[in-house]
Amino acid sequence: MLDDGRPAAQLKEWVDRLAPVAAAAREALAGASADRLALRSGCELDGQGNLRLALFGQALVVSPDGFSIHRADSADPASSFTESLVLTYLASADGTVPSGRWIGFRELPDGLFYADAFQGYSGARLVRELCAGLAAFCLGCQSLGGERIDLGDAAYAFAVLPRLRLALAYWEGDEEFEAQARVLFDSSVRHYMPTDGLAILGSQLVGRLLETLRVKEDP
Repeated sequence: MLDDGRPAAQLKEWVDRLAPVAAAAREALAGASADRLALRSGCELDGQGNLRLALFGQALVVSPDGFSIHRADSADPASSFTESLVLTYLASADGTVPSGRWIGFRELPDGLFYADAFQGYSGARLVRELCAGLAAFCLGCQSLGGERIDLGDAAYAFAVLPRLRLALAYWEGDEEFEAQARVLFDSSVRHYMPTDGLAILGSQLVGRLLETLRVKEDP
């Protein structure tokens, strides 16, 4: 299903720009009410007052005491990368309900300037490495728990964080047009994550889909 092409280059520029935002998020969260954060972000509160959420399906626990984060199935702390994304999400969340209206990267705040680069890391990479086309795309999306939506030849929506939804859409090629794929965003995402973070999440979603299919191909 997949070719042997090298993975897309790391989105270092976006990661570097997100780092100070995440640091500011930790400061902004200091002293914040866990109840209010849960209400705005869609997280659950457990009996100890911790926030519980999932990032790409991985269950995480956020302690309101210093906002440390660890996996729900382990006492090991989350990676600094995961921590940056989760803290930025919590600090940005304002309770806006997902709209169900899908937009492209260029429609995000300041997204137009980086739209071509993002497409190279996401949709173009997916088409380039997904040799079996539509059938493989559907199999991978279903394996990741995607919800089928009515876009393109096939499309699936994903709850990457409790109220932050992304979608993958795929158009089969023919004699005249090459296959295309795109990462789309619920129009409400700007209320939960800055554009740099959304670029990272979109690229991560594509990478997870491709990795899922690689695992399925292993003997």
